[in-house]
Amino acid sequence: MEEQFSYNKAIAELETILKELQADNCDIDNMVEKTKRASHLIRLCRERLTATDAELKAILDELRPAE
Repeated sequence: MEEQFSYNKAIAELETILKELQADNCDIDNMVEKTKRASHLIRLCRERLTATDAELKAILDELRPAE
């Protein structure tokens, strides 16, 4: 089952992970898990952005007058 996904929460979590990795606040044992989590969040965000872009284009196409 896919986790409940909020784009803004995913971005916030990605920022937190990035800060931890940049500040060396992540021990070597957690580094792989943090990287996997970040990869998963990036995929979810890309999918959401792609879907939103397609929806917006469809809406705008409906609003354009027929030629």
